[in-house]
Amino acid sequence: MPSLVTGWIEVEEYLCKGCELCISACPMKILELDQVMFNAKGYHPVQMIGESCTGCAICAIICPEAAITVYREKITQDVQESNEKMEKI
Repeated sequence: MPSLVTGWIEVEEYLCKGCELCISACPMKILELDQVMFNAKGYHPVQMIGESCTGCAICAIICPEAAITVYREKITQDVQESNEKMEKI
């Protein structure tokens, strides 16, 4: 049974210094600096802006502050088909 992988990140905003290394490294290009928020250090923290994260963890590996936690989940074909049917209703 084929499976798809989806992922998401959580950013410890107080640790992020807005260096943009994770943004440059993300192969899916779904990270950007939050231009509205400032953390206690005065930096704009990174945020996820898309839903195409695969959970590859490149962003977490390259982050010098260890501010990013990556989560990854496998979605089986049956679950995907069930979700598609629910959307059609």
